[in-house]
Amino acid sequence: MTLNGWLQILLFIAIIVAIAKPVGIFMTHVFNGERTFLHWALRPIERLIYRLTGVDEKREMRWTEYAAAMLLFSLVSLVLLYIIQRVQGHLPFNPQHLPGVDSAGSPTAGFVGSAFNTAASFTTNTNWQSYVPETTMSYLTQMAGLAYHNFASAATGIVLAIAFIRGIARREQETIGNFWVDFVRCNLYVLLPVCVLGALLMVSQGVVQNFRAYDTTKLVEPQTIQVDKKDASGNVLTNPDGTNQQESQTITDQTIAQGPVASQEFIKELGTNGGGFFNANSAHPFENPTPFTNFIQMLLIFSIGGGLTYTLGRMTGSPKHGWAVLAAMVLVFSMGVITAYVAEARGYTLLKGTDQTVVRHNPAETWKARKCVLELPTAHCLRRLPPMRVAAR
Repeated sequence: MTLNGWLQILLFIAIIVAIAKPVGIFMTHVFNGERTFLHWALRPIERLIYRLTGVDEKREMRWTEYAAAMLLFSLVSLVLLYIIQRVQGHLPFNPQHLPGVDSAGSPTAGFVGSAFNTAASFTTNTNWQSYVPETTMSYLTQMAGLAYHNFASAATGIVLAIAFIRGIARREQETIGNFWVDFVRCNLYVLLPVCVLGALLMVSQGVVQNFRAYDTTKLVEPQTIQVDKKDASGNVLTNPDGTNQQESQTITDQTIAQGPVASQEFIKELGTNGGGFFNANSAHPFENPTPFTNFIQMLLIFSIGGGLTYTLGRMTGSPKHGWAVLAAMVLVFSMGVITAYVAEARGYTLLKGTDQTVVRHNPAETWKARKCVLELPTAHCLRRLPPMRVAAR
């Protein structure tokens, strides 16, 4: 633990508290239908959406109708994502020619498999990934399926919070707003403008955004690994004791996965979604290449949640109530961060019963190596990643 580390934690918390009020005020104006600085540009689009979908923005719903609209929308979205995954092998934007998720031969093949699990997970904002994205999902599935749900599930959660706040504020009214109006406004005024600009910011920092097929490069130092030995039919051979037979395999090539990452990365964090473009999520240098992007992504995770606490106080007419909720959130967050920081700052025993502890990477060297991997993704750069050093305790 260092003074610099504690100052970073305090600075981060201070920034979260500082942006809570402006974010909360903006969302209050948006969901109350009041004018904002985006009104002149986006209001015509909002009206057009209502006209095309037949939504009456002045009509409000009881809580039962509001909940039914939310559930119906979520069900349709779930089914669409499931279908996209199943047929992605026949759809465009699939340069790797990846088959449909849960295709024949998959150990999870069937209706209740990876496709259904992913559809249900992303619809509910859980975003649990039981798959390796870069080897499972096509670019179209990532964009039209997963990134779309990052917007839709986040907006659904936000508008439900707004409906709950209205329920507190409107003690003698039977309606809590209109789900469709709230959903459109959340996406149009809150999520989309920030994410369009944010994606461009991510690209400027080195986050990948393209539709190229994956590149393959030769390793400077071939790696030898142990794999299961198979017969001509592809069956794994076993030893007399029942264990799998092993054989050495030399790896000489490295595949560099890429794609439309930046457009998905920003909403992933802003909507507190998870579900990264790569299996390593934001630990992958193509998703999170610099300390600045790391800071921005952490800030995004807390921005809307923190802002909603001030929205609560503003819409209920009790700002102190909102600040009290934010203070409670900061307290719980601080306890978790302090616990994690103390634990991570201490060396841990590498081997039980030994006097060896792990000394961690130099952060500056780690980021330098990751930047090298981003600019020149070859084994030459991978070799620059500082290994864990072992020192006597």
